[in-house]
Amino acid sequence: MPGIHHSPQLGCQTPLVGQNSGTRGVRRSAPGSRATPLELFYDLVFVFAFLHVTTATAGNPTAQGLVQCLVLLALLWWCWSAFALLGNLIRTDQGIVPAVVFVTIAAAFVLALSLPKAFVDRPGGLFGPLVFATCYFLVRVSESVIFLWIGRRNRDVRRRWQLLALPAVVATALIVVAGLLPQRLFDGTAESVARLLCWLAALGVEYGAGLALRGTGWTVLSAGHWAERHGQIVLIALGEAIIALGFSPSETAGLPLTWPVLIAAVLGIAVAAAMWWAYFDTLALGMEQTLHRTRDPDARAILARNAYSYLHLPVIAGIILFALGLKGLIHEGADPTTPSWGVPLPNIDLLALYGGVALYLLALIVLGRRMLGAPRWPTIGGILLLIALVPAAGSLPELIALAMLALAAAVAVAAQTVVDSRRRAGVRQMALEEQLAGEEEQTRWRGHHL
Repeated sequence: MPGIHHSPQLGCQTPLVGQNSGTRGVRRSAPGSRATPLELFYDLVFVFAFLHVTTATAGNPTAQGLVQCLVLLALLWWCWSAFALLGNLIRTDQGIVPAVVFVTIAAAFVLALSLPKAFVDRPGGLFGPLVFATCYFLVRVSESVIFLWIGRRNRDVRRRWQLLALPAVVATALIVVAGLLPQRLFDGTAESVARLLCWLAALGVEYGAGLALRGTGWTVLSAGHWAERHGQIVLIALGEAIIALGFSPSETAGLPLTWPVLIAAVLGIAVAAAMWWAYFDTLALGMEQTLHRTRDPDARAILARNAYSYLHLPVIAGIILFALGLKGLIHEGADPTTPSWGVPLPNIDLLALYGGVALYLLALIVLGRRMLGAPRWPTIGGILLLIALVPAAGSLPELIALAMLALAAAVAVAAQTVVDSRRRAGVRQMALEEQLAGEEEQTRWRGHHL
């Protein structure tokens, strides 16, 4: 019977749903659950969404465009985070859940499609800001419907999830106001400022409610699933950076393959590889182990919220900004009219390129301190080096600026790896032992049942 389940492993209360139900019901997740193919299918929408964010921002290379990029990214991240929480509570590929998820995926795709028109409507079609607001509302409501279904037979759990659904309604209303009212009350610069303030207020409602509504009745059932899902979205963002390296609205296939093209490709991959190493080599494993060791349900929920739902946003934002700075670099290198080493990067592109990597490393510093209790002095030095290199990089050809960035990132990550060698060995050994134990258990089960 649905109610509150006391998990002996965590010593906590978690919503019990669909334990004895068939395929029509909703099945509760478990402490050892991992990501499902349906969750990965949902993530494919964000491949397109991240690409669309960088494309739209590249078409408006101003400080205002950069702020709008970050605002849109923050709202997209909140949609993704809610679905990650959903996948941790229930099995998203069982029962009636896939049907609701498909609706969510469709709404999320149209949401991503409307990103370039979220702030300013384009004539000749549907009203862009209203389409964006409607899709955002549908995504958030469809996720909230499943949450409410989970707690439908427990009044306390249901009321708590209703409290979490309220910020989505308020935020959507503010986004609608941003699209409609400023056009009637303001004009020119005042209109842009008023609209942006409404969007920032919507963000404040969503993220502020997440901080204010403590004790909302949920906990992280599977630390492995929670860490895995956030690792997957980091990989998707890094994939967007690789796509952006060669992406251009023009056709690239007809242009010649030149040495600058090969050099740009290698340097771009070198920076992306350094960013991958900085997160996945040790930090991601150590954070997951810390989450596993946190047994108290409230402490685990707060840790998961702060370190993953909140602090992973600047991780993703840093990668997307880096991708924005890379956009079309290979295409420019292949163009015969471009000088061999390229032209100096525009200020916004340079800020996005270097600032994105610096923001990413800064977020990892905070995560390392919060989750592992370890200062990351080499990474701090790497950020200071990046800041010092920006004035010089602004006057150099773009390939030279990218080479300087790749060298600085590689040095910072290599130094951090050397300094963390003892901790790294322990974390990676524990991760390997866990992997081997899981493989052994799966082999034993398959031998008896398959």
